[in-house]
Amino acid sequence: MKVPTIKDLTDKMVEVGLITSEQLKKAREQLQDSGLNLGEILISEGYITEDVFMAFMGKQSDLSYVDLKSYGDISDDVLKLVPENFARKRGLIPVKKTDGTLTVAISDPMNIFAIDDLKAITGKNIEIVLAVRNEIKKAIDRFYGTGFIDEFEEETSADDNNDSSVEVDIDAGDAFNSIIQELSKAKPGEAELQVMSDSDDDRMQDITKIKQASEEAPVVKMVNLIILNAIKKRASDIHIEPFDKSCRIRYRIDGVLHPQPAPPKNIYNAIVARLKVMALADLAEKRLPQDGRIKVKFGKREIDLRISFLPSTFGEKVVMRILDSSSLCLDLLQLGFEKRDLARFKKIINNPNGIVLVTGPTGSGKTTTLYSALTNLNRPDVNINTIEDPVEYILKGIIQVQAKPDIGLDFASGLETFLRQDPDVIMVGEIRNKETAEIAINAALTGHLVFSTLHTNDAPTAVTRLNNMGIEPFLISSTVIMSLAQRLVRTICEECKESYEVEPAVLENYGLTEKEIGDKKKVKLYKGRGCKKCSDTGYKGRIAIYELMEVTNEIRELINSRSPAYKIKQQAVLQGMNTLRLAALNKVLEGATTIDEMIRVTASDTG
Repeated sequence: MKVPTIKDLTDKMVEVGLITSEQLKKAREQLQDSGLNLGEILISEGYITEDVFMAFMGKQSDLSYVDLKSYGDISDDVLKLVPENFARKRGLIPVKKTDGTLTVAISDPMNIFAIDDLKAITGKNIEIVLAVRNEIKKAIDRFYGTGFIDEFEEETSADDNNDSSVEVDIDAGDAFNSIIQELSKAKPGEAELQVMSDSDDDRMQDITKIKQASEEAPVVKMVNLIILNAIKKRASDIHIEPFDKSCRIRYRIDGVLHPQPAPPKNIYNAIVARLKVMALADLAEKRLPQDGRIKVKFGKREIDLRISFLPSTFGEKVVMRILDSSSLCLDLLQLGFEKRDLARFKKIINNPNGIVLVTGPTGSGKTTTLYSALTNLNRPDVNINTIEDPVEYILKGIIQVQAKPDIGLDFASGLETFLRQDPDVIMVGEIRNKETAEIAINAALTGHLVFSTLHTNDAPTAVTRLNNMGIEPFLISSTVIMSLAQRLVRTICEECKESYEVEPAVLENYGLTEKEIGDKKKVKLYKGRGCKKCSDTGYKGRIAIYELMEVTNEIRELINSRSPAYKIKQQAVLQGMNTLRLAALNKVLEGATTIDEMIRVTASDTG
């Protein structure tokens, strides 16, 4: 077989009149900057269709051309010879096999490395046929089972372009139920995976069985559906958990876990294995925790899944954090600040130096607040560096560094290096120890503005936390310029929102004063009745509440005298600080959230 070069092929096309010499000249002019080969440019410019191009290439190289659109079924025995990841990466698909030969459809017959790798993987002679690249991709989706994603996206992408929060109730639909039924057909024990023995040969055999089970079409569809359903429901996390005779799937939606329909236990290990394959994790390792990352495309949105595998009594628990950059709000006006606090926040973050601390538990929106602050400061004349673990979203114009503690690149070492990079603004993901705190303080003392996070329950306790790390009070008081605590509260669904009235005394119990209530006999509040849009919860979306403590001269004196956190809090309130409870109460009065949500998220100020 003699495969012509692209140059030979395009010259021949001019000879036979498929393209003009002028079209070829224009395509060659684009060659250097486009990153495509000559054939791809001709196709992208519309000078020739891809199927005509492929058919002509086949004729010139004595290769058969196949139309995969009308191709019949490809048997599982053939598909199993080539791993799905390899097929996708190399742009090929096996179509049939004979005794010692595997026939593979490929769009680029000059890719001899892919063909050599196939020989090594399959141990067979490789015969190639030509097919259109896009049709190969569709065939991979169709025959390997992941076509479910594309079908679902085609149905929803039009709505997605107009409303990123559009809801589609698919967890109780025909797709999910049909997959459950298909998976449940296996006889008891038939699909279960046996415990690995100490023999290396047996161990490898069992790993192979797990991998094969994970690539079965129903399992692939089930994993796709779990992820897609979570994205459509705006979940931030997916929990997949094993128990003795069952398993459980839960989505964290607006900060609360919601149970979902679960598959049969006998394919749980295959689901975990499928996720490990997707995340490039070690299939053989079941005794130690593992982390991985999956990147998926949903319509026009690219979504990162950070995945954690945790060995437990009845199998490995899987938690996936969904990071959707399209849902990231970087506008300070939309975060939930009250007007007075927003003005103070903007004033403080424009200081030339000092430390700004954002506190709160995991999942309270600290990263979004920090990213919003950095975006507000991001200008051509400002050098901003961040070190994060992980880098959750990419910020244009800002240098972001992924921490890698296993090779010595932790927050402390990254922060120390930043000081040699002529920065103006620095963000360190979290102050976890005395070393990181000391370097952050040194950076602030030498004229830099430093942003970081601490895990504390309120803003004043950040001072106590730094004291406990061994930082001297005078260093804290001279560098920390603001401590900001925050939480996320669920907002009432606008579709089913309804009003009701309460006695003023009810709100007095939560900290509202008689002066603020005035002479009202009743106070109007709101709640969600529950509807399809909010999955009958009465809530849809979240908004942040803030407790902003500006470090004034009076608070500096309290820090230097090692005063307890409650005294610092009292002084901050006297200076006008809204506590988290009062900030939540204001959102209740505005009709943004409910009393129940306020109680769930915030603690009483009276202890």
